[in-house]
Amino acid sequence: MKNYNQTMTKSEQTTKHRVFEIIQIGNRSDTASRAFDYLIMTLIIANITAMFLDTFEQFRSWHTVFRFVEIFTVAVFIVEYILRLWTAVYLYPERTPTAAALRFVRSFDGIVDLLTILPVFFLSGMVVFRMMRVVRILRLFKINANFDSFNVITSVLYEKRRQLISSIFIILILMLAASLSMYSAEHEAQPDQFKNAFSGIWWSVSTLLTVGYGDIYPITLAGRIMAIIITFLGVGVVAIPTGIISAGFVEQYTELSNNTDESDIHLHSIVIDADSAWIGKSIDEISSEYGYSIVLCERGTATFLPTKSETYTVRVGDFVIAYKNRSADPGNTMNA
Repeated sequence: MKNYNQTMTKSEQTTKHRVFEIIQIGNRSDTASRAFDYLIMTLIIANITAMFLDTFEQFRSWHTVFRFVEIFTVAVFIVEYILRLWTAVYLYPERTPTAAALRFVRSFDGIVDLLTILPVFFLSGMVVFRMMRVVRILRLFKINANFDSFNVITSVLYEKRRQLISSIFIILILMLAASLSMYSAEHEAQPDQFKNAFSGIWWSVSTLLTVGYGDIYPITLAGRIMAIIITFLGVGVVAIPTGIISAGFVEQYTELSNNTDESDIHLHSIVIDADSAWIGKSIDEISSEYGYSIVLCERGTATFLPTKSETYTVRVGDFVIAYKNRSADPGNTMNA
């Protein structure tokens, strides 16, 4: 990385870094960056709207307009994708330019961006891939000056991933047991409805998740008794992951409340650029030298709580939420 930077002129480095700052998401203090975010969001909405309206017979005469919107917006997405590849070295500063670009291609954002472009050329009939553009909108709701709820959700799901996986495993076991039981009880009475175990799975899914479409239902006494039991189990099954996630939210906000006193402590959103004095420093070093405590960090596509990571050090491109320690020296100012 050092050798690569030395081969670039200062003007080239400044231009590339400025482009990186603009196309990054979530920096409210940068007018150009926010304008770019709104532009991309507008184009995504226009693209999806054109694709939606093009399915109506009443708007067949507008097909040429919708096609133009499709081509124009995708052209902008292609340019954006190329710029992200070009500036990926700032997103992954520990890698070479080629390795950083490949890392971005394999990342979640890179895959989503690519899947929103390719269908236009190769998979025009695959609507499911074209609808991936909706996912791109979620990328615009990243951390800003406030503690963003989307990042709270991400943190909670990550922290509770083991409990959630266990609850999903329980749901799958109950679903399989319910489907086999219902198939055994109803197959002879309704061979056209419960043809095989998969028909039982469809019924168990709609019942356990309390949807109950009513297209398949038991008619035998044994089947109805089992349906009553399975329905009650379904209420509990839905409550398990809901309780886990709710407890996670309570823990997250409790931890933030313990770390910060909202009456006299304000959170600061900070983008770590190449000139930052925080680069390479740990949480303890930043706290002791600059009087700031980092409570949340966004690095690439990952959002996490660095206070729980003993090995965390600040890197170029990090987007952090920090607050000023009350016991810090007022003259010790931040240089980040």
